[in-house]
Amino acid sequence: MIKNLRKKISVLLSVSVIASSIIAPSSGVNAAASINYGEALQKSIMFYEFQRSGKLPADNRINWRGDSALTDGAAEGVDLVGGWFDAGDHVKFNLPMAYTVSMLSWSVYESRDTYEKSGQLPYILDNIKWATDYLIKCHTGPNEYYYQVGDGEDDHKWWGPCEVMQMDRPAYKLTASKPGSTVVGESAAALAAASLIFKKTDPTYSALCLKHSKELFTFADTTRSDTGYTEAASFYKSHSGFIDELTWASIWLYLATDDKAFLTKAESFEPDWQRENQSTLLKFRWGMCWDDKLMGSFLLLAKLTEKPVYKEAIERHLDWWSVGVGTSRIAYTAEGLAWLTTWGSLRHTSTTAFLASVYADWSGCSADKEKIYNDFAKQQIDYCLGSTGRSFLTGFGVNPPQHYHHRTAHASWYDSMKVPDTHRHTLIGALVGGPKSASDGSYYDKVDDYESNEVACDYNAGFVGACAKIYEDFGGTTIKDLKAIETPTEDEFYVQASLNNKSVNHIEIRAFIFNKSAWPARVGDKLSFKYFVDLTEVIEAGAKPSDITVSCNYTQGGKASGPYVWDESKNIYYVNVDFTGTKVYPGGQSAHKNEIQFRMSAPLATTYWNNENDYSFADISTDSNEPVKMLNIPVYDDGKLIFGIEPGGSTSTSSPTKNATPTPTTSSKVSSTPVKVENLEDLNGDKSVNMADVMLIAGTFNSVKGDGKYVERYDLNKDGVINMGDVMLLALKFNYVFS
Repeated sequence: MIKNLRKKISVLLSVSVIASSIIAPSSGVNAAASINYGEALQKSIMFYEFQRSGKLPADNRINWRGDSALTDGAAEGVDLVGGWFDAGDHVKFNLPMAYTVSMLSWSVYESRDTYEKSGQLPYILDNIKWATDYLIKCHTGPNEYYYQVGDGEDDHKWWGPCEVMQMDRPAYKLTASKPGSTVVGESAAALAAASLIFKKTDPTYSALCLKHSKELFTFADTTRSDTGYTEAASFYKSHSGFIDELTWASIWLYLATDDKAFLTKAESFEPDWQRENQSTLLKFRWGMCWDDKLMGSFLLLAKLTEKPVYKEAIERHLDWWSVGVGTSRIAYTAEGLAWLTTWGSLRHTSTTAFLASVYADWSGCSADKEKIYNDFAKQQIDYCLGSTGRSFLTGFGVNPPQHYHHRTAHASWYDSMKVPDTHRHTLIGALVGGPKSASDGSYYDKVDDYESNEVACDYNAGFVGACAKIYEDFGGTTIKDLKAIETPTEDEFYVQASLNNKSVNHIEIRAFIFNKSAWPARVGDKLSFKYFVDLTEVIEAGAKPSDITVSCNYTQGGKASGPYVWDESKNIYYVNVDFTGTKVYPGGQSAHKNEIQFRMSAPLATTYWNNENDYSFADISTDSNEPVKMLNIPVYDDGKLIFGIEPGGSTSTSSPTKNATPTPTTSSKVSSTPVKVENLEDLNGDKSVNMADVMLIAGTFNSVKGDGKYVERYDLNKDGVINMGDVMLLALKFNYVFS
């Protein structure tokens, strides 16, 4: 009770006062009062759902993420589907992944009531389980562990969405003869911590996590070597060695089992713990991170044993980050950020903020230290969340990052950081790297600046826990039923076409089928399109549709055939261009579009052929080098219409059958009678009704229900809703300008 009262008094004081001895002067911008810590906590947890690899669950809250990497491990004969993509790339590195699991689990262990109060407990547990399920899969035998899926070099050479990856994804295994005690020890810690937090809600799963944790710890402790951990060395090399992971894992196994042998084991590593240079002092001038677990270990050992050596070690570390140790103190920017290193500076300060909050809540922390550490934690998290006028959490607060280094969120179809020039998706809840320099606090919101602007699972690991602690003290609100549901901002599939050449008895079309999908990105290997023609002149000349031949001059995987009957009563036929079996996907300059040049020819010496009455010829480009997007050349995926308008507004998706009429479907008939401006809105104010107005209608009335005025006027397909189906039909009316 005394400790809780003391904490409340400290919190009240720190709302308006932050000790000048703790931080450097701020720039004067103070947005902290308006920071919603509940929303920050909620969104920082949601970030891990954007990182999910594998088959996404039915309750997926993000419509621009899809299934990915569904064959991971298949080449090795094991199921390694699942887990998290590491950062803005698509490799699964188990060392930072397991570290993230241990940190998130630690936060739940410390703040379970807070997560329940905020409504976020189910979400953080689901996200932790997504990763622990995968870590368990990686443990294929007592002394076998897959520590990485994906080749880092190959992965980093390609810039595209995870759903359409085409590179090989090898898996790398550790064994007794090729050990990796760092990553195996960290995985043991992660599963032990997870077993602790799942014990209440899922005791069976908790026991499974603990079983694998014990086996992994034995594997790591017995081998005590990283000689087999080679593939990840260029990305996540263990500079601190494996002793800190073995210490960390022993502590969590003690907490999970209450077996004092594990606590004794943890303390037995003390002679091998790192010291400060030319000193006997335990290391304190660094930060808790994926590579170094000593600071967290000191904190937990202090709480578990109350021994002065551990208490002094963690306080020395926290003092160095806040008020300093003697004349030694971490660098601070002018705006008050405690800055450790160029790469991912904010993940270090936010993780230290979490440690400071946890230690300040312990009864063994003195009142003066408690205030110092709580003030430090709040000031640093406020900085991350926008107290200086810029939020560093994506999708949150004032002026958040827009160009974060994240392939899937950028959603390039061109394998380029420059295409498109803005991200197509909003990534929610990711803490970016942050300022690259302590001297000027410089930060660059650029997609190619991975030091300042990459996001990563381990960046959020301590940040989530710190947000939970700040929310616990200062409150906030969460967004009801938070989802990341976006409306596509552009056509994902379409055809561009131009006239290649023509004569009195033939026409040749140059066409490109495009896949710029991003909601979610997907490979199209069953794409096709229809080119519609009116063969009235052929029939009136006494010829038959079957006299018209279809041939292909050049193709990148497509096959042209026909003509097929569409509407025999009106002599409407079509050429079917089928790319089935050819992968068209948003993965590069050549990958996202495929070309075909096809010809329709009447018999030689005939002159009755007429292109001008053909539905799909209207508005076609006459410059073969400048094809244009063709709304009247509809695109299909496995026979389903996904773009364009069929003649008469039909939505038939029947399979092509030569000279057979497809089964008709119900559709609205579009009148060709000119429409006057006063009968439809001139929304763009140019004194005409045209395609620009149609686009405004699409943006304004998409899925509008119940408005009699607009439903009556624009519900052309009579489904009671103003939607894109109506807009497509409106496009037929507005293909020309009404004055």
